[in-house]
Amino acid sequence: MRSTFRRTATSGKAATNVAASPRRRIVILGAAGRDFHNFNVVYRNDAAVEIVAFTAAQIPGIAGRRYPATLAGALYPDGIPIVDEGALERLCRDEQIDEVVFAYSDVPHEHVMHLASRSLAAGCDFTLLGPHSTMLACARPVIAVTAVRTGCGKSQIARYLSQHLRAQGHRVAAVRHPMPYGDLAAERVQRFATLADLDRARCTAEEREEYEPHLAVGTLVFAGVDYAAILEATAAEADIVLWDGGNNDFPFVKPDLHIAVVDALRPTQVATHHPGEAVARMADVLLINKVDGVPAADLEALTRRLRAVNRDAAILLGSSPVSLDAPDQVRNRRVLVVEDGPTITHGGMPYGAGYVAARAAGAAAIVDPRESASAEIRQVYDAYPHIGPVLPAVGYSAAQLAGLAATINAAAVDVVVAATPIDLARLIAIRVPVVRARYEYADYGATRLAEFVDAFLGAMRA
Repeated sequence: MRSTFRRTATSGKAATNVAASPRRRIVILGAAGRDFHNFNVVYRNDAAVEIVAFTAAQIPGIAGRRYPATLAGALYPDGIPIVDEGALERLCRDEQIDEVVFAYSDVPHEHVMHLASRSLAAGCDFTLLGPHSTMLACARPVIAVTAVRTGCGKSQIARYLSQHLRAQGHRVAAVRHPMPYGDLAAERVQRFATLADLDRARCTAEEREEYEPHLAVGTLVFAGVDYAAILEATAAEADIVLWDGGNNDFPFVKPDLHIAVVDALRPTQVATHHPGEAVARMADVLLINKVDGVPAADLEALTRRLRAVNRDAAILLGSSPVSLDAPDQVRNRRVLVVEDGPTITHGGMPYGAGYVAARAAGAAAIVDPRESASAEIRQVYDAYPHIGPVLPAVGYSAAQLAGLAATINAAAVDVVVAATPIDLARLIAIRVPVVRARYEYADYGATRLAEFVDAFLGAMRA
């Protein structure tokens, strides 16, 4: 059987290669997204380096796989192993790693520097690849929607822009930040036009949260692993490309207009997370979302923080009003609230729009899902102890999705309020009625986002 890694022999504190290689040996720290993109764009065809492994974090079940040879290229006929990030020091020591490249998003700056310290202590260089190295050019105009944190509301803003641009007669397609959690080779280039396409691709709940709302308003979605090929496919069907960012990452494609979304409910987190601070600094537009109900003094303080990192960007205001499909079914009932998954997990929010809507509708009680949590869901609460009395819509695997259904159906409740963007009742069987909480973007202030974008596109054409 072929060894997972090329083995080394050690003597004292220094390791000596059994089969010395002139290639610089690199590990890429990732979470099934930017790590693969950085490899494809920067390293795949570079014979001077050897990517020994990817590591995995944040997303359950993505370690233990291989980046397949069909994607890795001629220099990697056996593919590249993906191992758990916890093995970093052993990996660096045993495989004589020269360099560790950090490549995932929405983590505190302190988290990045702890990984840097672990890498340096193991004798390695520590690298962050930036936009000039990793952004691809596109044959079509690109509008990018990103955010300084997960859960700021970029998805509904991207949907709002896609609808507006299509109403203007443009062919628009959304290119979504990667979520390749299944068969990587099969997910090289993904095109979604219908819910049946999501079914055929066996998309996880997390993928559906991002794709379904676009499809519901008639917008094509492209995603996958190899973004050079994805952009080529997108450009054949669209005259404007809408980059729909993930987490708080910066775009994989060079934008003509870069809109970064900021959460008015998390005003102190402009410059606390990576790479959200970089996103805030590079954006052309800083859109402060969820401003309705925020005290004027807090909004002014947030604006000052934004100006401290970006003096030139336009600052716009927006809101994400929430509505329930059937508020009467919630009033005076015992309610279990299901929220958007990433917003509540690594986004760091204790609750979201569903909890707010259920309380506003007069729910008799918000039942804590921990009381009925399955083993799979208890693991989520253990990993994210900040979560309040709500259930994140997790479903990275069949077992986790089954655990989500078991948790809901074992709860002593009258109704479920589902604030996840997916049609939860279509995905799992739920024994009580499900009332959907929906949230869309709305302008707030003198300058409308659509007018700003129209003026920008007009200037491009002039």
